[in-house]
Amino acid sequence: MPIRKVGVLGAGLMGSGIAEVCAKSGYDTIIREVDDALVQKGVARIESSMAKAVEKGKLSAADRDAARKRVMATTRLEDLAGCDLVLEAIVENLEVKKETYRALDRICRAEAIFCSNTSSLTIMEMAAATQRPDRFAGLHFFNPVPVMRLVEVVRTIATSDETFSTVFEFAKSLGKEPIRTQDTPGFIVNRLLVPYLLDAVRALEEGVGTREDIDKAMELGCGHPMGPLRLLDFVGLDTTYAIAEIMFGEYREKRFAPPPLLKRMVLAGRYGKKSGRGFYEYGGAK
Repeated sequence: MPIRKVGVLGAGLMGSGIAEVCAKSGYDTIIREVDDALVQKGVARIESSMAKAVEKGKLSAADRDAARKRVMATTRLEDLAGCDLVLEAIVENLEVKKETYRALDRICRAEAIFCSNTSSLTIMEMAAATQRPDRFAGLHFFNPVPVMRLVEVVRTIATSDETFSTVFEFAKSLGKEPIRTQDTPGFIVNRLLVPYLLDAVRALEEGVGTREDIDKAMELGCGHPMGPLRLLDFVGLDTTYAIAEIMFGEYREKRFAPPPLLKRMVLAGRYGKKSGRGFYEYGGAK
């Protein structure tokens, strides 16, 4: 089945970014949030992002205007009934996702494909909540979505060949570089990245080096564009903590266990750049 209309669940940082790249790639796109304030915030984020792309010469004004006309926004799940593909980017909570998919399963056509942008949860657990596990896959985008080229395409044991091929080609059509991965928590990137980030926290906790020296060591010694502690601030300490908890629960390996320091910082509300303070301080810190 050809993909012409795409639904995006969630208008946050990831959802709005996914909706933007879909609209710029020629797809009619409908983005759904739970209330009008979040809808407006998401649409404003899309408009701001495209305006910056025009300023930098990466997008023409005509293409921006055409893309903006393809974006619709709603608070009603029912408005996604005509979508060929629904991409979910809501809160990283399995029960909330399953409840949403159960509702969507009743609303959307039987041929429609569902995809989750989860970074750590098992896709099959969500697919099992629907009557279409063969038309269910993972599409894990990276932040910021309009810039980052990688997409992890996740296949479950129930995903059909046709569904996987359709989703993989869809990711390509967005100008992304898709890679194949199996349905295990963390997929490829987070399975390798999260233990590295957690080890950096442990190194700081144990006094191996200062935050600056730990970051500088990886930047200058390994050629990383950003040290692990500053990267944690940008990803969000709360987000990383939640991912680590999920992965530790699945694998029961120490390398996935959140260090005590990370837990204390999350409890203190030091989430990183978005809260103004994490391992470093940013403008507007409370």
